[in-house]
Amino acid sequence: MRIMGIDPGIAIVGFGFVDKAGSKLTPVQYGSIQTKAHTPEEERLHHVYEGMVQLIDQYKPDAVAFEKLFFNRNVTNAMAVSQARGVLILAAVQRGLPIGEYTPMQVKQAIVGYGKAEKKQVQEMVRMFLKLQTVPKPDDVADALAVAICHAHSSTLNSKLNEVLRK
Repeated sequence: MRIMGIDPGIAIVGFGFVDKAGSKLTPVQYGSIQTKAHTPEEERLHHVYEGMVQLIDQYKPDAVAFEKLFFNRNVTNAMAVSQARGVLILAAVQRGLPIGEYTPMQVKQAIVGYGKAEKKQVQEMVRMFLKLQTVPKPDDVADALAVAICHAHSSTLNSKLNEVLRK
């Protein structure tokens, strides 16, 4: 199973593809879609959408997992990121892909075992889980890989639960 993890944003969209075979996770590709500051918002959204479509078409994931948004202050930024998240989800849904959504706390719990873990702890665990030489940069990329790993763990738990319920 190939999972695409997404850390949504308007300036930087982190993405990561992880293959899951049994309990083994293998990184396939990771990076970011970036837009330039001071570019009209509609152009930035179009760039994010087109980047997502190209990635889906090239790497052919079986599922896409998104980090749910959490904002406490900057409403203007929250609106722009929400719109970017919307076009990212649209691209996945148009390709018929199932969507998973996880809060930052759920991702931290799945990666570190503690829902209030520090960002550095999550990044280091991503590096270790995927046997990477260094922590992926920018932070959005490591976050996207963490979301993909979280989805991999969640899909394993869900399939085991479904097996138990069928018996």
